[in-house]
Amino acid sequence: MSGTKMSSAKLAPSALFPRREFLKAGGALVIGFSMKGFLSGGALGAQGAAISRGLAAGPPDPKQIDTWLAIHADNTATVYIGYVELGQGSTTSLLQIAAEELDLDMGQVSTIRLDTNITPNQGGTYSSSSIARGSPAIRTAAAEARQALLQLASKKLDAPIERLTVSRGTVGVKDSTGGARSVTYGELVGDKPFSLAFTGSAPLKPVADYKLVGKSPTRNDIPDKVSGKYVYLQHVRLLGMVHGRVVRPRGQGVYGAGAKIASLDETSVAGVPGARVLRKGDFVGVVAEREWDAVRAAQQLKITWDMPATLPGSDGLYDAMRAEKTTDRIVLERGDVTGAFGQAAHVVSGNYHAPYQAHAGFGPNGALADVKADSALVICSTQDVYATRNTLAGVLGIPAPKVRVQYYEGSGTYGHSCYDDVAQAAAILSQLAGKPVRLQFMRWDEHGWDNYGPAHVGEIRAAADADGKIVAYQYDGWHHNWSAIETSAQLALGTPAAEWRLGAAQQVNPTDCGGMYDIPNVRLVNHQVPGLKYLKGAWLRSPLDLSFSFASEQTIDELARLTGMDAYKFRRRNIKDERWMGVLDAVAQASRWESRPPASKLSDAKIASGRGIGLGTHLTSYGGAVAEIEVNKETGQIAVKHMYGAIDAGLAVNPAFIENQISGQLVQTVSRMLHEEVTFNKTNVTSLDWNSYPILRFEECPEVTPIVVQRVDQKSTGAGEEVMAAAAGAIANAFFDATGVHMREFPLTPNRVLAALGRG
Repeated sequence: MSGTKMSSAKLAPSALFPRREFLKAGGALVIGFSMKGFLSGGALGAQGAAISRGLAAGPPDPKQIDTWLAIHADNTATVYIGYVELGQGSTTSLLQIAAEELDLDMGQVSTIRLDTNITPNQGGTYSSSSIARGSPAIRTAAAEARQALLQLASKKLDAPIERLTVSRGTVGVKDSTGGARSVTYGELVGDKPFSLAFTGSAPLKPVADYKLVGKSPTRNDIPDKVSGKYVYLQHVRLLGMVHGRVVRPRGQGVYGAGAKIASLDETSVAGVPGARVLRKGDFVGVVAEREWDAVRAAQQLKITWDMPATLPGSDGLYDAMRAEKTTDRIVLERGDVTGAFGQAAHVVSGNYHAPYQAHAGFGPNGALADVKADSALVICSTQDVYATRNTLAGVLGIPAPKVRVQYYEGSGTYGHSCYDDVAQAAAILSQLAGKPVRLQFMRWDEHGWDNYGPAHVGEIRAAADADGKIVAYQYDGWHHNWSAIETSAQLALGTPAAEWRLGAAQQVNPTDCGGMYDIPNVRLVNHQVPGLKYLKGAWLRSPLDLSFSFASEQTIDELARLTGMDAYKFRRRNIKDERWMGVLDAVAQASRWESRPPASKLSDAKIASGRGIGLGTHLTSYGGAVAEIEVNKETGQIAVKHMYGAIDAGLAVNPAFIENQISGQLVQTVSRMLHEEVTFNKTNVTSLDWNSYPILRFEECPEVTPIVVQRVDQKSTGAGEEVMAAAAGAIANAFFDATGVHMREFPLTPNRVLAALGRG
């Protein structure tokens, strides 16, 4: 940022509670005080409460109100949230929920950065769960706190609770003469703890009475981000630290083999001032007082690696996966699929391929660590501070309660990128160096050693009757599971590579694979490929859903064409669920959808235009999309002109945030559908930078129209990735509409387009 002066946050190695957070918290509430002390007015004080909470290893007791919020003497509140801010605005939305129940304004509530000594454990910030899973505890705690405050106010004002009113944290009552008396939350509490457990008896505010939830206040992190004051992970420094870099092969090889050092010459960095080579097993890093010296040392270090040439290579990937001896599981089976296919008027089948794709954060991940003999402080951008604490404890050989993890936002992640790997690497380097270390990955570390979204092979067959009703559907999917061991632990400790236990998000998705349609005969089969023979994999935004919908929604469009029906009307005929119908109608209306069968307006012009529609989701929400594209049939270039996306995520706490999420998802889906693909040879990954792993450029960005289908009568569900699958299907269907050709593999690169059109 030219012309912008960026200051760094400096923390003492022993700092347990950064001063900015310490002052902002205004005194965290301490568990263990009796209600008697609370009611009598005794207080520990803001500073003492904050110190006490920060000194004890968490997580704090989730059944106590004090774990979730604190009321301060200045009539403000701190809400303790167990979810990190990843750009979705969830730390603002959760404050809306708390402020709503407490009858406070948004300016009266704040939160603090996640810290395993302070904040509650609500699980990881993934699966679009911050609001869906995070709001119940916060809503309940706020309601219980409000009830306790009203009890105190009732005594203070000598009036029954039913006569009290609350506005902006001020409790008031009118007496018989028309006069009014009031008292603030801050006057009632003043930084003292509630020491109350959840009872479940406090009434929640009716949806009809909401004043904040359902509205769109601005995100609380935006002012500092716009002004350049926001402290990202990359800005943080520790006193007495050295800078570090890891040294690895340029690009990972087969996951199960890791990388083995064949030779290492530590004297090759002798000319770099203060540079030290640190090694543990096959883990190698360098540290130096100056960052540039660490960079130079990492580049100059003479090291050779032994890596087996056992990968199938990009060109042989899908054949290798399809030929594997797999672990098969029937995900869903109902009706008589074989019989239905035999009697159907129209049957469609196809094989589809989807590549490995990278998280590719704008800035590579980094972490800071200060490891002592019996304790550790690690500052990183993890999605789950408590899970990261546990893995760090294992890597360092230190009990988990002695490891403190503090969160600072990084440059984005979109799933399980290298944030845990870099945290482990920083901790290992600090342990070896005997001092605090700031580790920054280089671009080739981030691109080359990512936990990629796994590649996928899909084989699909579907059938419809003469009236346009889908009667049979079968999907067989091949992909490997997610890697469970980070590279740092694998190299340093020799921890054997392993995969996660198969879960719902790691197998054929019953919703994306025909689940939105009313189909009587269905068979879904998951073929788990042995992942140790391939690249590292993990969840990437909307895991595998783009792959499923790319295949499934093209098949639905082909059935519509065979029955002579418009793609939108064909879907309407086969949907019963009103919420799927809602998002389908929303994008059709927003895009002014014109009824005609797919691929019915083909032309010989150089530039062909098409539009496509699609449905899809990730977990529990509903997504619909329309894509309008142009295809240059001479160059193979695709230009996505306009994307429409609709999400029904139940009660939308902050509709503007969901609109932002829809817009981001649509743009990212275009990038992944047109450009993004991890390439590799027999030995290792070759996609190491923005040239070898291109993403969507600014001039390619489509116009986007986001639509929130508000359902105030439904519980809040996810909105962070729920329209991407639909968008992938819509783009593929738009290509078919423009050309009359189905693409069987993405990304839709010019070479693939020309080959599909018979012009390559």
